[in-house]
Amino acid sequence: MNYCSKCASPVTSCVPHGDDRPRFVCKTCRTVHYENPNIVVGCIPVWEESILFCRRAIEPRYGKWTIPAGFLENGETVTEGAKRETFEEACAKVDNLKPYALYDLPIVNQVYLLFRARMVDLDFSAGEESLEVRLFKKKEIPWDELAFQVIREALMHYVKDSSSGEFPFYIGDTPE
Repeated sequence: MNYCSKCASPVTSCVPHGDDRPRFVCKTCRTVHYENPNIVVGCIPVWEESILFCRRAIEPRYGKWTIPAGFLENGETVTEGAKRETFEEACAKVDNLKPYALYDLPIVNQVYLLFRARMVDLDFSAGEESLEVRLFKKKEIPWDELAFQVIREALMHYVKDSSSGEFPFYIGDTPE
């Protein structure tokens, strides 16, 4: 950050009084600009015994498989965001969202909140950010072609949990 978003004056990096870490502070109006992690929300969309996956049409990890997920927008709830991302990436509608996993990724300043969700119907297709969208049975998951470690981790839990029918809530961190 070079300039203040409030008054357009130059900012400097310093530890403000009463704080414990460097922040961008405006030299003119003294506004402190906080930088916080991005929240990523997504779904494990399920139809019967299959999971809906998207092959990425964007970087990072172009061409790799993932579940629908993306950044939470201002003014929306986490469930609204997860539903929106599922519709944007897979043109699929989901309901019955249940919180499933929370992952801290401090190395990239992100927090992932993933839900289990039921697909409303089989009306799905590739959205703007997907090359293709496909249902995979658990034994068909393309483990070697998954885009992100955090998604791999959540899916490993999901596959294990679906055999017992018990779905605890996971909290963890994973390198990305």
